[in-house]
Amino acid sequence: MIKILIADDHDVVRSGLRSILEAKSKWIVVGEACNGRQAINMALETTPDVVMLDYYMPIVDGIEATREIRARLPRTQVLIFTMHHSRALLEELQEAGAAGFLLKSDANGHLLKAIETLAAHKPYFKTAETDELESQRQSSADEYSLTNREHGVLRLVAEGLTNKAIAITLDISPKTVETHRASIMRKLRLSSSASLVRYAVRNGYLEA
Repeated sequence: MIKILIADDHDVVRSGLRSILEAKSKWIVVGEACNGRQAINMALETTPDVVMLDYYMPIVDGIEATREIRARLPRTQVLIFTMHHSRALLEELQEAGAAGFLLKSDANGHLLKAIETLAAHKPYFKTAETDELESQRQSSADEYSLTNREHGVLRLVAEGLTNKAIAITLDISPKTVETHRASIMRKLRLSSSASLVRYAVRNGYLEA
């Protein structure tokens, strides 16, 4: 059983979230709060597993509500659910004790996963910035799987050489260059020649 408290100052948002969440087997919404102070009080009364808390709440904002809920209910996880974000806001929320962050625009695809993740006491932060950072980490990890020859080809791509020029420089056939480029793009999860060039330049292959 996962117990969830919804805190948002818009009735229609709370109603919609309740319908989505209670459609899941063994999930129950234990209460709805319309301001930050009410969210804190209801959390203390119902001890939910997860509090879905809008950042922009009346009376007590999401930062202070998160801080107080986490201080008094350390096993209750807080998921901030809002329309806006910034790196500074994410850092402030994490310092206050929030375990998750989800934009309202991403709710359809990620809400249930976010609740499940927090209920398992794991963090869940979903923004365009975190997606980009994850993509960069994955590309960095995949870069280690490139062969020495592929690194060489990537360096020449960064210098702007054509396949024919790369073939002459490395004393290989243009067809082999194409094969290496295709392998590099597959390993780095790149979808176009332009993205390959941007990756090579951004990651310092011009200086290699």
